[in-house]
Amino acid sequence: MSWTLTETALTRLLQCLDADPDLAGQKYEDLRRTLTRYFEWNGARYSSEDLTDETLLRAARKLDEGVEILNLGGYCYRIAQLVFKESLKKPDQRWVALDDMEREPVAPVDDDDAPEDDQRRRCLNVCLAELTPQNRELIIEFYRDDKRDKINRRKALAERLGIPRNALGNRAQRLRDKLQECIEKCLRKKTAT
Repeated sequence: MSWTLTETALTRLLQCLDADPDLAGQKYEDLRRTLTRYFEWNGARYSSEDLTDETLLRAARKLDEGVEILNLGGYCYRIAQLVFKESLKKPDQRWVALDDMEREPVAPVDDDDAPEDDQRRRCLNVCLAELTPQNRELIIEFYRDDKRDKINRRKALAERLGIPRNALGNRAQRLRDKLQECIEKCLRKKTAT
């Protein structure tokens, strides 16, 4: 049975970083960026963010099991080294791209003088094109369908990628935030011209 990150485990992880919740949140984001860069700089074959999620989940699990960690950054670095080595040995089906999943193409909008909704859609297309193919497909698949179909698709997507559903949700949220920032920048450029 796979372990799932709980609110209690996340709280322990954050408290291990700092007693002040605001500082703990900042330190958590700093640690995420550091781990992601580690994987990128070492030429990870798979998503650096997925490997970072795996590293942090393992650290949270150890804390949840009662292991005392005095230096979480150093501990996570050692876990990251193991996760990286494991990723080199993993068969491709665990980290597979989403190439054979059903999806509809995103239609580009070419009219520069289009109304605001069309401009937003055009900016979305531009920003989606800036993502890696795997991240683009992940975000499209994550937000496809409604209600029960969406739940089933997300469950299948998490299983296909070999990651917990909460890690998939976190990854999708980070991609959504990145897209939102990119879209806002794009719209500001359009209004400035």
